[in-house]
Amino acid sequence: MSDQPATLSPTPEVGRRDPIVRRIAVTDIAEAFVSGLRDFQAAPMFGLFFGAVYAAGGIAIYLAAFALGWTYLMYPMAAGFALIGPFVAVGLYEVSRRRERGDPLEWSAVLGVVFAQGRRELGWMAFVTLFIFVIWMYQVRLLLALFLGFRSFASLSDFLHVVLTTPDGLMFLLVGNIVGALLALLLFSLTVVSFPLLLDRDVDFVTAMITSVRAVVTSPVAMIGWAAVVVVLLFLAALPVFLGLLVVLPILGHATWHLYRRLVAPPAA
Repeated sequence: MSDQPATLSPTPEVGRRDPIVRRIAVTDIAEAFVSGLRDFQAAPMFGLFFGAVYAAGGIAIYLAAFALGWTYLMYPMAAGFALIGPFVAVGLYEVSRRRERGDPLEWSAVLGVVFAQGRRELGWMAFVTLFIFVIWMYQVRLLLALFLGFRSFASLSDFLHVVLTTPDGLMFLLVGNIVGALLALLLFSLTVVSFPLLLDRDVDFVTAMITSVRAVVTSPVAMIGWAAVVVVLLFLAALPVFLGLLVVLPILGHATWHLYRRLVAPPAA
């Protein structure tokens, strides 16, 4: 069954070589999610492997924060870590692409494509993602200094007490979440289509980012809805010491591929 709905209508191309972005509806989000679930069920070992890599990264961040006495920064660190999910999911995009084309699913082939991407334009997208993650952490430290002063907290409970019971703490929480949401929306808009597009076609990373933003602008309701689904599922998956990412990341990764196929028209023959 094709992931190219007949109801989708293309928007005009910005240029001859620019990918054509198509408008989607909320129903396409649900169908992409179901297709992603099918891919995970068909190739669970690949999904569990990449999910385990992502979960291990989350656990490493938790242990590092605990060892350095930065447990009060766990929330922003975990939220920022979620931003690099699209990069980790490249292997899942390749699995979905191979299933779509009927190619055999072999570890050497899938991992070979993933490692090869580091020498292509996708490596630059990884740099953009990590750069925004660094900006994310710096803005957290800056807001802490502005609203709570240059102080450290003995524990997470001490930090939460200050944040939730003082005017400065509540203001920090409000402004921090607003700024964080804007940064998350920016990175989502830049990457939701760009990573699978760079894997699928020979385009430069700037074109991929522009195409990704165009996709969000063309279908704002559906795409913001997808962003909300991703945020909620990643948050729930991170609660049991990031172990939920073993299942959630593969499903979201496969679903993102199918969403990309609905958003971006195939190249002209």
